[in-house]
Amino acid sequence: MTDSRAVIWITGLSGSGKTTIATALVPRLRQSNLSALLLDGDAVRNVVDDPATGYDRSGRLANAYRIARLARMIAEQNTVVVVATMSLFHEIHDWNRRKLPGYFEVLLEVDLDILKRRDPKGLYAAAENQQACNVGGLDLPVEMPASPDLTIDNNDDLDDPCTLAERISDSAISALFSSRTR
Repeated sequence: MTDSRAVIWITGLSGSGKTTIATALVPRLRQSNLSALLLDGDAVRNVVDDPATGYDRSGRLANAYRIARLARMIAEQNTVVVVATMSLFHEIHDWNRRKLPGYFEVLLEVDLDILKRRDPKGLYAAAENQQACNVGGLDLPVEMPASPDLTIDNNDDLDDPCTLAERISDSAISALFSSRTR
């Protein structure tokens, strides 16, 4: 049996394409005969429904640790876990590197003006109208990963999520599984 314990952690600001790309990545990994599962930050937040975990720094950090621990538990069951979440702080990036099996970090970089144009959740518009606060990249300072395994410039709206998923899959499989016995 192939050891496929790994966590592919896709991070970036709201609107950078994390969930869209992660959703395209999971079936691609399965085509490579890997057991794969998606943990989306918003979906986990909705399922847990913890009103004490807000969107300020401490709430976001608590949620990121919750997702990381779930990812570790699932990965230990011989699964590649694809995580799509903002994870805005170096504490979580460092913890992930130390604690998650086969950790592969992907940073999606998108200019703020493009994120504001995309704005799929209306967060940036709400923040600019003073109807929302703690928006990462605006009034909530962010700490992007210091040394991601893969950085993707996703400024171009023409980038195809399947092409980006293929790029992540190829890079992650090469980095994580090329030295493991098949």
